[in-house]
Amino acid sequence: MTDAALDSAGPSQGRKADPAETTGPMLAADGTPLKRSLARALRRQKLRALALIAPLLIFILVTFIAPIADMLFRSVENQIVAETLPRTVQAVEAWDYESGEAPAEEAYRALLFDMVVAVERKLHTRLGTRLNYETTGISSLFRKTGRGVDDIGEDHMDAFAAIDARWEDPAVWAGLMGAPEWLAAQADWAAADPANRGPEPAFALAPGIADALPATAPLYADFAAFVQSENDSPVEEDPWAPLYVALHTDLIADPEAAARLAGGNADLVAAAAAAAPGFEVDSVKAAFLDIDEDWGDAEVWGTIKAFAPAYTPGYFLSAVDLQKTPAGVTQQPENQQIYIMLFERTLFMSLMIMGSCILLGYPIAYLLATLPLRVSNVLLILVLLPFWTSLLVRTSAWKVLLQQQGVINDILVWLGLVNDAERLVMINNQFGTIVAMTHILLPFMILPLYSVMKTIPPTYVRAAKSLGATNWTAFWRVYFPQSVPGIGAGCILVFILAIGYYITPELVGGTTGTFISNRIAYHISSSLNWGLAAALGTILLAVVLLLYWLYDRIVGIDNVSLG
Repeated sequence: MTDAALDSAGPSQGRKADPAETTGPMLAADGTPLKRSLARALRRQKLRALALIAPLLIFILVTFIAPIADMLFRSVENQIVAETLPRTVQAVEAWDYESGEAPAEEAYRALLFDMVVAVERKLHTRLGTRLNYETTGISSLFRKTGRGVDDIGEDHMDAFAAIDARWEDPAVWAGLMGAPEWLAAQADWAAADPANRGPEPAFALAPGIADALPATAPLYADFAAFVQSENDSPVEEDPWAPLYVALHTDLIADPEAAARLAGGNADLVAAAAAAAPGFEVDSVKAAFLDIDEDWGDAEVWGTIKAFAPAYTPGYFLSAVDLQKTPAGVTQQPENQQIYIMLFERTLFMSLMIMGSCILLGYPIAYLLATLPLRVSNVLLILVLLPFWTSLLVRTSAWKVLLQQQGVINDILVWLGLVNDAERLVMINNQFGTIVAMTHILLPFMILPLYSVMKTIPPTYVRAAKSLGATNWTAFWRVYFPQSVPGIGAGCILVFILAIGYYITPELVGGTTGTFISNRIAYHISSSLNWGLAAALGTILLAVVLLLYWLYDRIVGIDNVSLG
């Protein structure tokens, strides 16, 4: 063979393969290493699968995970107190509730400054509602105070005006408090054509004014921000009366504040500082007590202090018949201890409903599974028929049947089994709830049982009988163990559905047949105590998960089957 032929021949034809060629990485058809190519293909498959399930995943996140996360957050969230009364929360930190006395004057001044902002922003009623969950009467106290807080400080305003009438001029206040840059920008804005100018420049405090007037400057900044949010100008709107209280407080605390101010307002502030100690004005505490004497109650102030933190265990404590008070955690009054009892009743009645569904559903499922297909299909339609009827219609039908003048009592009286004067009470109690909910949830027990029983070969039972077993022994030792997975699936479905039901117990349960879910619905729709509703829902969720874990440990979730 010629040299050219040897050169053109492959490794197997004319020469031995180079060891480097046989030991190198295996290549794919496109020349890339096979391992990398497989990894890339696998990654593409995973991304394609993720894209297919993405809509369902997003739906679950939005409709299931997010609401649960929001519920968990609401059960401890308590930011409204600190956000609405920041100065007050800081002022009562050093106050001792155990003294039994209301806090000092500075706490009332802080409350005044916070309340005037809250009233203007319509936040005081929400805060009162929140604190009213803890101490009855605070809601009306805050509403009443909101109607009179604007008047507190008018005597201070008159005292400042008596010194110099310019104190009533909004432009003077703006010149004293505003930063030079803002004053210049605001002047340009005011001089512009109203048809073409945009929004007024955002207010900014003058440098150093917050140090010189620590109470007045933040309150004026709140005033300016609110005025501008209403499309008005701080230069044109009269200052709030409590601003004069804040200014008086600052001038008394630091008479030299005027010396640290630049501009033409220094002399004005200096004159006010010299006269401030001689003002004949009422104390802020007296003004609040004139509005309502409850502001002198240490319990009200203690509630504000106790619920000042941004997060609180108060809702969870209330959900287990405890309460967070300024003195610590205590029991709820005996006539208000209902939630532990409702949790126990919910668990007990859910178990009773589950048991009654087993007793009624097992024979029906067995009958459906053993009858000829043509007959069992007709009966299965009857089992599914309740799904095609409104829940309210089914529940209302039981009210007609079970009431004392209802169908069942009339039949019992007609048969002579019950005296007409002693008709049975079967509605608005636990019995009525169990009966109505058993009827509603029975298909959820029958269907899993039926699907599992259809997979049990009938030859097993016949084989057991041929070996000498009785009908009962063959059923109990052979058939029943194979139907246990269906029982497990039905029990889980019925129990979890029952523990969260609230429509049927609300309609037929009365005062003794309602569930904890009814109280959750009440707090969401009526009392609007969403924090307590979230805490109750969280505890209910935890109980269900705990019972699910116990079921898995005792029975085994692997033994649950839908056929």
